[in-house]
Formats: sequence, structure tokens, C-alpha cells
Amino acid sequence: MIPSLSLHIIPLLVLHILVLAPPSPAEARNGQWQLLQENVGIVGMHMQLLHNDRVIILDRTDFGFSNITLPDGRCRKNPNEMVVKTDCTAHSIEYDVAANKFRALFVQTNVWCSSGSVSPDGTLVQTGGFNDGDRAVRTFTPCHTCDWLEVNNGLSARRWYATNHILPDGRQIIIGGRRQFNYEFYPKTQTTAKNAYSLPFLVQTNDASAENNLYPFVFLNVDGNLFIFSNNRAILFDYNKNRVVRTYPQIPGGDPRCYPSTGSAVLLPLKNLRVSNLEAEVFICGGAPRGAYPDTLSGRFTGALKTCARIKITDPNPSWVMETMPGARVMSDMVLLPSGDVLIINGASVGTAGWELGRDPVLSPFLYKPNNPIGSRFEVQNPSDIPRMYHASAIVLRDGRVLVSGSNPHTCYNFTNVMFPTELRLEAFSPSYLEPGFSVLRPTIVSPSSQTMVKYGETLKVGFEVTASLSKDSVSVTMLAPPFATHSFSMNQRLLVLEAQDLSKVGNSTYEVEVTAPGSGVLAPPGFYLLFVVHQEIPSHGIWVRMV
Repeated sequence: MIPSLSLHIIPLLVLHILVLAPPSPAEARNGQWQLLQENVGIVGMHMQLLHNDRVIILDRTDFGFSNITLPDGRCRKNPNEMVVKTDCTAHSIEYDVAANKFRALFVQTNVWCSSGSVSPDGTLVQTGGFNDGDRAVRTFTPCHTCDWLEVNNGLSARRWYATNHILPDGRQIIIGGRRQFNYEFYPKTQTTAKNAYSLPFLVQTNDASAENNLYPFVFLNVDGNLFIFSNNRAILFDYNKNRVVRTYPQIPGGDPRCYPSTGSAVLLPLKNLRVSNLEAEVFICGGAPRGAYPDTLSGRFTGALKTCARIKITDPNPSWVMETMPGARVMSDMVLLPSGDVLIINGASVGTAGWELGRDPVLSPFLYKPNNPIGSRFEVQNPSDIPRMYHASAIVLRDGRVLVSGSNPHTCYNFTNVMFPTELRLEAFSPSYLEPGFSVLRPTIVSPSSQTMVKYGETLKVGFEVTASLSKDSVSVTMLAPPFATHSFSMNQRLLVLEAQDLSKVGNSTYEVEVTAPGSGVLAPPGFYLLFVVHQEIPSHGIWVRMV
């Protein structure tokens, strides 16, 4: 870990220079790591930040006992459980970011390799899993004493390794899963109550020996259709009419990018939201070469992919543009930062996803700056000392840090005599924009208050303070949809850039920027977002706003 800057031991002259001449982002020191908890009791296989600044973390239930006991003598009694029928330990926790504390939650059915998204009212809707949980729907309402509620058989089909996405009308669509070449909607209505709708594309992208179509990468396009990437290619899909609108070209080289050849993907920040020809661009990185998964099962380990592919999905004739990372990665998470950059974190450089199938952990994150010229977009960040292999996850917090949890490549909790022990530590990565030297550039939002409701197309005035001289041409407002992160893909992750239309000084070091909220649920599905003011690539801490 890198120690934080101790200002009290720096001579006054140096402090004076820091105030007058803050370093540029290019002079940053590549981030810092902080250990938050030595043991949270469970592996962070799934994570979701909620609008009360709590993070819900889930692990599977069928490995045996966890390292955290349920409160008040509670026990989970489940005759359908495959390992322990009576279990008095927790398999889900709520982490309080501000207090750096956590509490045990009670989950009844098996959430292993499940999916989820947050409904417009802020309730986490968590779907599927394994065994008795494969058709379950679980909901968690944010409050200090709330716990999981579960509906058995809430889904039309078994959902194991599926992907969820929130839709413009507030429903969520649940796509795929092991041997499920279809999709369904939640919550159910009279017309969709029993239905799962066929999606032949998932059959076409299913590799007989490896699948490579699990946890497909799904993004809501700016035209209201869904971009669905599976294996090594993608379609644009009209889910209302159950038809393929467009077929995209295969990624050059043809190597798979979805589970178990697990790469990752993001929808790059959406900009110029008021123009008629709005662009949307998808960025996919890492994965494993074709044939790597069956090879690893036979003990032959193959190096991961070091390529990334970027495509403008709104272009009339779209094509992939290939880029090369500083190193190979598989099982990495791609996290959208409030600054608009992408952090690629966790994972390995050899092997694939799956039990005991990864080697050579990649300890250093890569920062990707999408607006830089090609060839100068990647920057290697400072390393952690904790390998984050299979079943790790990462999400952005309201203060701009990246929370990192998990890693368990074993079928049970195993802490000794293994290459990569089960990992129960919780840590945070602070990108360079959080370094103390940038504090004078960092905005502080003073209005509106957090939890403000924002209407589509509304003119929004955001008040903020900045200590240093303001660079008016370097101010923007960003809105981030916090994702449900699992298995190297962050479902519903979305960042919108609201360009400054009017910027005025209203007091000593206090300013007001006027922006227009996204115009519809197609651009920003209803629900809670984190809103940031960004000045010279340095974001403020976020506030919560609710799009209605």
C-alpha cells in the first residue's frame, strides 16, 4: 500500500506551491490502495451500491459455512441445500461505506452466479442462481434494518449466468443463462407472466465445448434497442418485437470474450445528449483465446488476450477498432469512473474463468482514457498485493473510490495449501484524481441536495465550490448509474456527460453550472444516479439524484 501524503511534515514553501500550482492530472502517481476490512466473512462474488451508500454483497450458499454468523441465533434451514441443511452463517452482507462497518443479511436460496438490477424506486431486484435459487427473485429495500425478501418460482425459466438490464419503462429484462436461449421480463404482467421469449442468437453463439455465451454483455442503445454481445459477435435487438435489427461484424480474430473465456465490456460515456445523431460506443477488453477453456480443463494453460475492441454501435456501417493493453487480462472488471475514464481491474493473465483455471494474477489496474489518441490511452496503475481471481468484483463508490472484493477459485472456502486462498479482505483503490495535491481543483457540490428528483429534459442548476481558479472550459457534470457487478461484467453500468450550457460565479470560489437532464428513459432509465461535477478531470464527490 502507498501511504497518503502527510501535509504536516511538508515545509510551508511546498504547501504554498501546492496551492498556487496544483499538479496536472498527467502528473498523478497512479492511484493508491487501502485495506478496509481484514475479513468481511464472505466472498464478494456479487456487489451493488444502493442510494443509501450501502453496498450489498452476496456469495453462493452451497459451499458450506461462511465466516460470519447470522444474528440473534437465526439459522437457514433448507432441505434442498446440497451441502449444509442447517446453516447459521450468512451468505450476504450490507457494507456501510461511511462507517466502514458491515452486517449480516439472511438469504435463503442459492444466489450462485445470479444477476440483478435496481428498480426505479431503489429496490435491488436479484434474480436466479443455482439449484433451489435458479428461478427465485429476491428483493432488498434500502434501510438500516431491512433484509432480503424472496419469491420462489418468480421467473419463467432457470437463470444461471444470465444478464439483467433495466429498461426505459422501469422493467428489467433477463437474458440467457446456462442452456437458456431466451429472455423474460420482470416484474411480470398479465401478458408476460408465464413467458420466456426465444433468442436464437444465444444458440448461434454457443460453443459446444465451452459455451462462451454466458453473462452476455448487454447495453441499452440510444435508439431504445438492446446491444447484445455474446461470444465474439453482437446484434442490435428490438425486445418489444422480438426481432434482430442489425447484426454487427465479428470481432477481428474471432476469439471469445464472454464467460468462461471471460473478458469485460462497457458502454463508453454518452455525450452530446441533445443532438439528433447521438453516438454510442462499446468497448470490450481481454478474454481468452478460442480453445483455452477446454485446454485449461486438461491442464494446458493458455495466455489471456491483451486486445481490446471498440465499436460505434450507432454508425451506419460499424466496424471494430482494435487496441492493445499493456498486458493480457482475463476475469477483469471494467469500471466507469466519474471522470469518464475506464478502470480495468482484477483478474489473471493466464487461463480462464472456472474452478482452479486461472494463473498469474494481474495486480496492477489499467486506466483507459477514451478521449486520448489511440496508442496513448492506457496507463498502468499501482498494484495491489492481493490477487483477485475468479469470483472477484469491483464497483465505484460515491466518493470516487473503487471498492474491490472477492476471489475464490475453489468449490469451498479454502485458506491453506492452495495457490490462491479464498479471499475475504475488502479493499479500495483510489484513482489519482483523489490525491491530496488535486484537492484545490476538486469541486464540492453545494446544491441541489442529495436524493433530489430530476425530471427528464429538466434544466438543472448545480452549485459547487472550487478553491483554485476555475477553468470554465473544463467543467462538466456526469451521471453514473451504479451497476450490479459479478463475473467481470457490470450490469446497467452507464455514464452520461451533461455539458455545461451556462456557468456563472455566484460567490467567493462558488459557481453555478446549468445543464439539461437526459431527455428520456432511453438515455437514462428511471432510477437513482450519482451526479458529479468534474473540473479539469477531477470529479467531486457525488450526490444522489433520482430520474423520474
